[in-house]
Amino acid sequence: MRFMFVGDSMTIGRAGDYTWRYRMWQHLNASFGGPYKIVGPRTEVYDTFADAPVSHEYADPGFPENARRHLAGWGEGWQHMAPLIGETVRAHKPDVLLISLGLIDLGFYTDADATAANARRFVAEARAVRPNIRMVMLPVIPNVRAESDSPFAAQCARFNELLAKAVADLSEPASPLLLAARPQDYDIHHDTYDGTHPNASGEHRIAGEFAAVLHQAWDLGTPYDPAR
Repeated sequence: MRFMFVGDSMTIGRAGDYTWRYRMWQHLNASFGGPYKIVGPRTEVYDTFADAPVSHEYADPGFPENARRHLAGWGEGWQHMAPLIGETVRAHKPDVLLISLGLIDLGFYTDADATAANARRFVAEARAVRPNIRMVMLPVIPNVRAESDSPFAAQCARFNELLAKAVADLSEPASPLLLAARPQDYDIHHDTYDGTHPNASGEHRIAGEFAAVLHQAWDLGTPYDPAR
């Protein structure tokens, strides 16, 4: 089984972060019960001083390089990943995509309807290369901006509705799509370091929702244990 993480700044992480990808790697190691591989074209985290994804300084230097692989980018959203996903799937042959995208799109690039259209294009591009690919998508977690910007908050809510509809419309028996839940009790004032990006507790909560879907829907792994 080959997993690939797809996401924006919340997924790539910055220098010094563990990242929720690391938490999922720990979970898969402890619970998957069979061979698996994490795949993707990138391994870096974002360096705030260089303003570029050029760092390899994860919080745990023992995080193996082959488990650091991903398709995530600081400032990249559905509109950036949709044109990349076909060639990436062809090159790395993932079986399951674990996707956390949308907040950066809504904050800087596209409205909810256009963002949802890009999500649908992403699905089509991935399936065109690998028709039996599975995907798990995380809804947008509104960040601190949504507390003071009601139109932005409304766009986040609308996109999540459209994403749920896209998952329902596009899921197929041979290529199922699943929508993860918003992480239970996620609080941007306690689970992020800046109102957007997850700290250690936020990383565990995000990883926990992906793990819950894999376990409940496809019997992959076990329930998530943040003590790992």
